Amino acid sequence: MIYLEDKKSLINKGITHLLHVKDSDIRLLNLYQCRHAVDSSIHIGGASSATIPMVSLFYGGIIDVNVEQPTAPGQDMFVLSKGHAVATLASIYADLGYFDKAVLKNSRSVKSILNGHPGPVLPGVHVATGPMGQGIGVAQGFAIAGQRSPQFDVYTVTGDGELQEGPVWETVMFAGAKRLENLCVLVDNNGGQLDITSTLHFPHNNLAGTFAGFGWKVVEVDATKYHTVYAALQEFKYGERDGRPTAIICKTTKGHGGLSDYMNTHKATITTDILDQEDALQIAQRAAREQDFFKFFNQLSGDEFADVKNTILKHAENIGLKIGSDKIESTDTPVKTQKAPVRDKKIKYNAEQLPKLEKGKPYAANKVIELSMKAFAQDERVFSVDSDLASTSGLQAGVGFVDKYRALNAGVAESNMMLLGEAFAILGANAWVSTFCPFFDWKVMRRIAVGHQERLEVIAEPDGWLSEGHGLDYTMVATAADLETQSNGATHMGNDDVMLFNEVAQLKIINASCPQQVLGILKWIMEGNKGMIYLRLLRAPSNAIYDADFEFEFGKAYNVKQTGNADATIVSSGRGVYEALDAAQKLEAEGININVVDMPSIDEMAIVELYRSGKPLFIAEQNNGYLWHHFRRVLFEQESSINTQQLIAINTTTKGGMHYIHSGTYTELAAHYNLNAEALSQTILNTLKTA
Repeated sequence: MIYLEDKKSLINKGITHLLHVKDSDIRLLNLYQCRHAVDSSIHIGGASSATIPMVSLFYGGIIDVNVEQPTAPGQDMFVLSKGHAVATLASIYADLGYFDKAVLKNSRSVKSILNGHPGPVLPGVHVATGPMGQGIGVAQGFAIAGQRSPQFDVYTVTGDGELQEGPVWETVMFAGAKRLENLCVLVDNNGGQLDITSTLHFPHNNLAGTFAGFGWKVVEVDATKYHTVYAALQEFKYGERDGRPTAIICKTTKGHGGLSDYMNTHKATITTDILDQEDALQIAQRAAREQDFFKFFNQLSGDEFADVKNTILKHAENIGLKIGSDKIESTDTPVKTQKAPVRDKKIKYNAEQLPKLEKGKPYAANKVIELSMKAFAQDERVFSVDSDLASTSGLQAGVGFVDKYRALNAGVAESNMMLLGEAFAILGANAWVSTFCPFFDWKVMRRIAVGHQERLEVIAEPDGWLSEGHGLDYTMVATAADLETQSNGATHMGNDDVMLFNEVAQLKIINASCPQQVLGILKWIMEGNKGMIYLRLLRAPSNAIYDADFEFEFGKAYNVKQTGNADATIVSSGRGVYEALDAAQKLEAEGININVVDMPSIDEMAIVELYRSGKPLFIAEQNNGYLWHHFRRVLFEQESSINTQQLIAINTTTKGGMHYIHSGTYTELAAHYNLNAEALSQTILNTLKTA
């Protein structure tokens, strides 16, 4: 007989019994996924240990999500940072109604939207994860947004192996400093990783103390039990907050909850006989858990416990469990998620507030951005994140002039900067991040691009859960492009970044020249739905060479010097355009007419037309040959034969091959690589004489 008058404890105990039953259902769905996967495989160890934290979160009445409209503002957000636990996530999301349970079949096949790691191609998933240590950073960005109205909480599950990644600690440091009390990180502290599933390569000594040292509230719980994890989550949700983000360290073992020790592995191909055995044991365990529930529930007799029983029954109904006289059945949940409404991404601003640039006068790109952002950021959807180099971008000064809380600075932590920007872009913002060209993190950029591509794929599907406007508007302002003008040396030189990032799918690369062009590019981006932009900027001031009515169009080249009887054409971008114009002027004095084409983004039609003109083309660039790479690609694709004598590439690999560039003044470097006006004109003169 129950004597307790503490009805809250009785309700918690009843809910904990229900969580045990739901635990069995989710584990059985995980096994179903493995049985029907294209490769009969599953990341079973991590998926198993993450089940108790995730079931507690989603079925304990903790997280408040809108399954019908996962992009609606104001709801709590979840990020599965340890993407390897995707099986548990998928089982839960199918059970909640984000998608049909049929999706759980044939996973990881080319026709399935359930991949080996989660991403937006799966309804309800906002972030592509899998590469470790990044999801927590995006969750942190969500939490920053969630501190503004409408307010919401953010939850993320990380693995302890994942904590070996550097960006995790960039996030932990920043989140503690920013007092993100609405952020809850559940660390799946299972003590194993891929290579050694029973131990970590590097044990976390005093993990709780480490989080606490960065200003976090830390709770260590036995995550082999439901009541401990559930109590910690309740404390986060309903307890008094003091500004600190919360880390719940869930101490468990890899594969916990799986009954066969075969479930302790990282990723396993499980044979049918083992699956049959595990299924049978999990089903038997579920039946036993039902009986435990009824043993408790049936003691709640009398009117004094009627409200307790009703609350437990209501909770069971909410999580898809139907309580009978001696059975607990799982109810079939229909697909609830609907197509998201179209997002208007066009930034509203007063064009009269934009800077007025006069042709022929010098302006620094960062100042153009700063002045422009003072107008653009009047729209509250504009966010920026710098990484201790705000003086080179103008973002923080411009956006912060309007709203300092939308102008963040991640410090010397470029990966975290990128993750913060991604979070804002996911939530519908026009997000800007900035650092030096070589400092962007390729691994982070690539994963963001994966998520963006998945969004575009879903948007293109008539029945996809996302609609127009749900792609990312994410601009990376890459400063000090091409030959550095501040004598910083090889580690800071932007000669190779553009070649490396050229291989990132879905990325639009723009190499800006004049400040008027920069302004045109900014206005173009503010139209919205432009995707992921890598915008390379000059550091030192340069003269405006375009008129005030310049309009930027991606994929278009611009004739900045055009004559009808030109002997040759120089194609360039960035600061190289200025050297090209000066070289053309020098050659004009020699009676040689040269056209100059500024190609800030790849114009395939212009490349073909220039080649078919039959005149020599000098592709002059202050980097390792980005335009030259695309000239070769386009002409190989579109021409049946190519006269290579007509194409002359001059770039930083022309002299010395591929290499890193040491310090020097801009004047010295441009001369050394034959990219200044004098050397260019001489090269062209010599070439034309010998043609």
